[in-house]
Amino acid sequence: MDFETESQKKKCGVLGDVLGGVTMVLPKELDEPIPLPSPPTLAVPFELRFQLPDLKLAVSDFMRSREAGEFLSGALAGAMTKAVLAPLETIRTRMVVGVGSKNISGSFLEVIEQQGWQGLWAGNGINMLRIIPTQAIELGTFECVKRAMTSAQEKWNQSECPRVQLGPLSLSFSLSWISPVAVGGAAAGIFSTLACHPLEVLKDRLTVSRDIYPTLSIAISKIYKDGGIGAFYAGISPTLIGMLPYSTCYYFMYDTMKTSYCKGKNKKSLNRPEMLLIGAFSGFTASTLSFPLEVARKRLMVGALQGKCPPHMAAALSEVIREEGLMGLYRGWGASCLKVMPSSGITWMFYEAWKDILLVEKRLL
Repeated sequence: MDFETESQKKKCGVLGDVLGGVTMVLPKELDEPIPLPSPPTLAVPFELRFQLPDLKLAVSDFMRSREAGEFLSGALAGAMTKAVLAPLETIRTRMVVGVGSKNISGSFLEVIEQQGWQGLWAGNGINMLRIIPTQAIELGTFECVKRAMTSAQEKWNQSECPRVQLGPLSLSFSLSWISPVAVGGAAAGIFSTLACHPLEVLKDRLTVSRDIYPTLSIAISKIYKDGGIGAFYAGISPTLIGMLPYSTCYYFMYDTMKTSYCKGKNKKSLNRPEMLLIGAFSGFTASTLSFPLEVARKRLMVGALQGKCPPHMAAALSEVIREEGLMGLYRGWGASCLKVMPSSGITWMFYEAWKDILLVEKRLL
């Protein structure tokens, strides 16, 4: 059987086998090769990979930063200062809380008679543990907040200050009246107090009640057993109230006097003796202004040990005035100045020296 036309042939496929002169023709769709099924694909197991950040690189970058240098400088300066002045801190604490003699020499002799020379360093271990983070946080926070406030003031002054119109009265808001140094000093005192107050409580207990709290571990155990975690924050409110004016005045006085002196002498920085003197005077001024609050704070913190704890700072102040008169608000002020003035001067001297080593060489100042 033959197809008559070529067009019909194109529509069909020829099997290609002739049997007895008969050509078998199939539709073209059936003449095409049948596709073979593809081999089954093997399931690839799902693999989830986590890549941890390079902590070594992150730590290395942070340690090279300006902030790390300032925090480390503060820690080293505080540790070196406290190692030298621990005996004065012991005498000052005893006189402020009313333990033993009321004068410096008598308190000094009492400590030696009762506890020996090592008694002058009573609680110095916890004091070192306290001062290292305290000074690191305090000085580092001061520098960071001061820079941030200065930068905010510059940006604020470059743009137009927002104004509020209240009828004929026009009010403009400006940050120029805010001192970055004062804000930095206040922030330094608040943050360091919140972070390190438990260590202050431990130091005072070890200093004042050595017979009840002979070691650090026993002190921690007894304080926690008596009042839980909250006992380590006993007196936190009066501490903050007393720290705020001291810290603000302390940093404001040092930075202001340092800047004024350098401008007057037409010099870029202070030498070491000048740092010592300006730092000592800053500590003296701040301590004198805030000392009554310090007396009340110490009364509240150790009042429980004597069985009479005033309910709040105002009550502690009135109690001191009632028992000892107005002069009682400055009981131990001489010992405090004897400790604060060299401590402040030496701390600033060591701090600036460590900054020179850690920051100036990296050209971060």
